[in-house]
Amino acid sequence: MAAEKLPELLQTNYRSDLNLFVGRWGYQPASELLSRTYEQLTQRALECGCRFWLQDIRRRAFNDPDITRWLLTSYFPQMATSLGGRLHVAYLTSPTLLETIVNGSGYVLPGAYENSPFVIAFFSTENNAMEWLHQAQGRELLTS
Repeated sequence: MAAEKLPELLQTNYRSDLNLFVGRWGYQPASELLSRTYEQLTQRALECGCRFWLQDIRRRAFNDPDITRWLLTSYFPQMATSLGGRLHVAYLTSPTLLETIVNGSGYVLPGAYENSPFVIAFFSTENNAMEWLHQAQGRELLTS
């Protein structure tokens, strides 16, 4: 019996018509795959230069606390600097993962990132995530 082929771990696409960098995660990766995958994510994000990200993690079952800490303390601040402005990341999650995240000890509302070089928010519908990113783009246009 042949081994089942996993879908691609991460597919990225820059939507120039919407000025959005979209990443769709295909499955819950083993922790050792994340470093290489985030290197790919970084390279693709820098190529398009976009600071408005939609990350679809609906196929992921949990967030690794160590990776989350690294994202919040190192990765997102560095990406904001590299991209030359505030990074906005909308995570599209499954309802189950959203409930786990929102009820977790480290969860903060997007407003808590007011003085941060990045802001993240979590959504269970793509429409709400896209609307949040669109509003962030509008606010930036008003302040520039």
